[in-house]
Amino acid sequence: MIKFSELDTTKNCEGMVPAIIQDDNTLQVLMLGYMNAEAYEKTVSTGKVTFYSRTRQCLWTKGETSGHFLTVKSIAKDCDNDTLLIRAIPAGAVCHTGSKTCFNGRETEGFIKELQSVIQGRHREMPEGSYTTKLFTKGVNKIAQKVGEEAVETVIEAIDGNNERLVYEASDLIYHLLVLLENQGLSLTDIEEELTRRHK
Repeated sequence: MIKFSELDTTKNCEGMVPAIIQDDNTLQVLMLGYMNAEAYEKTVSTGKVTFYSRTRQCLWTKGETSGHFLTVKSIAKDCDNDTLLIRAIPAGAVCHTGSKTCFNGRETEGFIKELQSVIQGRHREMPEGSYTTKLFTKGVNKIAQKVGEEAVETVIEAIDGNNERLVYEASDLIYHLLVLLENQGLSLTDIEEELTRRHK
C-alpha cells in the first residue's frame, strides 16, 4: 500500500494531492478531489473515499450525506508521485447534480464495461424473470450456443451489406459473449490483457 509520505505535496495545495476517482467497472472518470494525510489514511482504513474540503477545511467522506459512497478497489500513484488514481465502486450518483460523473458529456464512455457490471450483478443476485438469469441457469452449453447463433447472424448481415442489422446482431453477440465470459469466471479485463500481450 502507498504511504502518504511517499507523495509529493509541494506542487498543488500545500500538504495535499489531487485524487482522481475512476469507476472500477466501467473505467469512467467520476470526479476529482483533494486528500491530505488524514483524508488518505481514513480512505485506506475505512475503504470509503474521503477527501479534505478546502472550502470547509475539514474531512468529508463521499456519500456521508447521500449514502452514495465510493468503495475503494485500488489506489495507485502517478510517475511524479504527486497524484493519486483511485478505482472505486460507486453506490449511486457521484455528482451533486445527480449525474453518475462530474464530467458531463461522457455518459456513454465505457458502456460495454458498464453492461458487464450489470451482467455480473445479475449473476450474483439471479433476479427472477431476468433473461440473463435464465441464461446462467441453463449453463455454459446454452450460453455458448447463443454466442454461436449470434455470431452466424452477425456474419450473415455483414455479407448482405445490411449495416443496420449488422449493428443489431453484433450488439446481441457482444452481450451473449459477456454472459459467457462471466459464466466462466472471466471478464473483459482478461481479453484486454491477452490483446495487450499480443500487441507487445
